Amino acid sequence: MTELPNDTVLTESGFADASGHGRILLIACGALAHEILALKRANGWDHMELQCLPAKYHLYPEKITDAVEETVAKYRGEYENMFVVYADCGTGGGLQAKCEELGVDMIEGPHCYSFFEGNDAFAQHDDEITAFYLTDFLVKQFDAFIWKPMGLDRHPELRDMYFGNYTKLVYQAQVKNPVLVDKAKECAERLGLTFEYRFTGYGDLETALRRSAKVTAATT
Repeated sequence: MTELPNDTVLTESGFADASGHGRILLIACGALAHEILALKRANGWDHMELQCLPAKYHLYPEKITDAVEETVAKYRGEYENMFVVYADCGTGGGLQAKCEELGVDMIEGPHCYSFFEGNDAFAQHDDEITAFYLTDFLVKQFDAFIWKPMGLDRHPELRDMYFGNYTKLVYQAQVKNPVLVDKAKECAERLGLTFEYRFTGYGDLETALRRSAKVTAATT
């Protein structure tokens, strides 16, 4: 397997580890690379290979659907199955429609915050409309994904305009890491929000990948 690049590269360029030698190709967001590879190692899913698109596409969701379509077209015929590891992610249903058209499955849910916690559990949080969520990756890439794109590095006075309607920052932790907890608390302080820690683990991401792995094995 190709060595996983650092988070900056995952944000800007993604990650290519598709050799055509596996049975299933996972087409995923670069922000999920660490979690997917951890699950692959833990479960011995050596028949899965990973192709990550740049994580920064979350800032430009209109790019996600076309990029997924291009990746499916590039590797179709080299794998028995493909599985898209994106939720809707701001595509307004466009990604799901495209996956149905292409005949590939994708993970369920409106976004990664939902499937990390578990879509059913997340749906119960109807009182969290004023919550701002971060995952492990987003805590580490807070400046690249939130602070700088919103111009807060140049105009910190805009913070309350952007986040004035939020009340808390919820850190959804995939792994237990006190360094990331401290950094997430710092992020909450910078945004002027109260802090809540919520350990989610891998949630429905693990469930969806396990199901995909079993489907592939059953059709072999």
